[in-house]
This record gives sequence, structure tokens and C-alpha cells, in this order.
Amino acid sequence: MTRIVRLGVSVPLREMSAINRRSLTPASELLQDVFGKDKSPCRLVYGVASLPLGVPVELEVIFEVSASHRA
Repeated sequence: MTRIVRLGVSVPLREMSAINRRSLTPASELLQDVFGKDKSPCRLVYGVASLPLGVPVELEVIFEVSASHRA
């Protein structure tokens, strides 16, 4: 993996008011610590009706893989 392309965050609408930018920042900071600040992903936050099993948040991460690391 060479970088994170996108970090998608899905949050149920009923909890959207309780979720703010500061509570989502740690995920972005972790990825910056691992891959470097120059490889920060774009971040999208979606409000959804519900998530499976009642989880409070769902993360979708798209990684870029270099040709030398592909099988």
C-alpha cells in the first residue's frame, strides 16, 4: 500500500448531530501517522438511515497499491 485514496465515513442520521468533525479526525490522523501527511486521503462523510447491526459508524477505506506489491 502506498497511500490512502479515500476515507469514507457513514453515520446514521439520528446520530449525526452527536458526531462532529473532531470525533472523526482521529481516523484521519492515524492514516497520516502511518502513510505521512503528504498522502492524506480525501474524506467523505455520509448520513445514512441506519447501519448494519446498529453500529454507530462505518469506515470505508480505499488504498492505492503500487505495481511492485501486486500479486
